[in-house]
Amino acid sequence: MSEGLADFNALPLAEAERELLACCAAPAWAKAVAGGRPYPDRMALKAAGDAAARGLTWADVLLALSAHPRIGERPAGDGREAAWSRREQAGADDPSVASALVEANREYEERFGYVFLIFATGKSAPEMLAAARARLAHDEEAERPVVREELRKIALLRLERIVP
Repeated sequence: MSEGLADFNALPLAEAERELLACCAAPAWAKAVAGGRPYPDRMALKAAGDAAARGLTWADVLLALSAHPRIGERPAGDGREAAWSRREQAGADDPSVASALVEANREYEERFGYVFLIFATGKSAPEMLAAARARLAHDEEAERPVVREELRKIALLRLERIVP
């Protein structure tokens, strides 16, 4: 067992849940993952995070989305979650598509009522813009599974960061 995992397993429940909320702002997710401790290894922790993400209700997903900044907007603050968002969205810093990203975000939020969420790590601004435009063609039924999957991938990446 890694030292980081041992430390995570030893945290008081409320503190573990607070740590996990930086990964996914849905309290149900944090509660499920924290409640599954102790984990024998990182693979078991990741599997628990995956299962918890897949089990979120749509209301939980919307709650988690409310903590995510718009793609292309620099998250304010100096907290860990804001720093992670800035790092994850590094590819969005492209002045040639900045205004188009702002417009795509606006259109998406008008259409669906929540922020456009994408697993941005490793993606360029043009790739994110193309994804936003493609997803604007979805109806709510087609978009929800995509949003769930993007949220799950972000939560699992961040989970790896809190337990290196």
